[in-house]
Amino acid sequence: MTDGGRRRGRAFIGSFTAAGGPGIVTAAVDRDSGALTLLGSVNSLPDPSYLALSPDGATLYAVSETAEGTVAAYRVTGDKPEPAGPPVPVDGSGPTHLCVHAGHVLTANYGSGSVTAVPVRADGTLADAPSGVLRHTGSGPYTPRQQGPHAHQVRPDPSGRWAVSVDLGTDSVRVCALADGALVPHREITMRPGSGPRHLAFHPGGRYAYVVNELAPTVTVCRWDPADGTLQPLAETPVLPGAPDGDAYPSGIAAAPDGRFVWTATRGEDVLSTFVVEEEGGLRLLGTVPCGGHWPRAITASDGFLYVANERSGDVSWFAVDPDTGLPRYGGSVEVPAASCVVLD
Repeated sequence: MTDGGRRRGRAFIGSFTAAGGPGIVTAAVDRDSGALTLLGSVNSLPDPSYLALSPDGATLYAVSETAEGTVAAYRVTGDKPEPAGPPVPVDGSGPTHLCVHAGHVLTANYGSGSVTAVPVRADGTLADAPSGVLRHTGSGPYTPRQQGPHAHQVRPDPSGRWAVSVDLGTDSVRVCALADGALVPHREITMRPGSGPRHLAFHPGGRYAYVVNELAPTVTVCRWDPADGTLQPLAETPVLPGAPDGDAYPSGIAAAPDGRFVWTATRGEDVLSTFVVEEEGGLRLLGTVPCGGHWPRAITASDGFLYVANERSGDVSWFAVDPDTGLPRYGGSVEVPAASCVVLD
């Protein structure tokens, strides 16, 4: 849409209500400058830490990252989403991520180490109960964080054939098919022990994937075969130019729509890292810039801009991306206490 010659869009921001967050926040997006203007919020779901839009943009889905674990649907109308039915239990604890895939909402449940499929009705609302739950098994060598499975992300691959889940606790990525509402395991790919894979971004060409590792501040470059549903780790690249000064826990990762750059966010160091994509999908670190706040939990790329949810400083920052170098330039921020993710329409 346009407003006085300016191109406009909307952003939806998740937050942790237990830490003072306002719930789900709606903001107007100036597509020319990247600037956000807060419009309103809805606080009807505890800790809506991650959000996803339906393909038509008419429905917003949110996890409730609580011990009970639920997912909810919202109508996208006006300045704030409106609840569309009661929250649905995911039969798992601590859901941290979700996606829309093959007529279902899939949730990655960190606490219980599982992935849940909830059917989506024709009107975009959710069925009353899950159609399937896939429980991960295994562990990793870093016992404080890897005593058992911790599914941290689930997303479809670019072909739409597979659902891919990333498990920090088992140092692995699982590839599944969705059949009659059930998640059917296809392959489990082992990553480096102790690396703690957190999130994955696909290259827009559909042949490479990048896994950001939380327990070792690195990105693992992988070859992706959509026909066979196979992920092959190729190389591991540090997200920082040197040893960290203190805490360094990578969180989000995003790939440029044109496939030339990849960005990561690292908490503790509080920086964004820019990589150039080289031959065979390899990554070369160009540099880092401050994230505009403290504890960047998630990063989103859209229309030549990056948006960063800074959890502990309670704000969302935006950056203009240099089209030649890929390096982000800080543009501004808005206050959102305990911000956790940003989704744009």
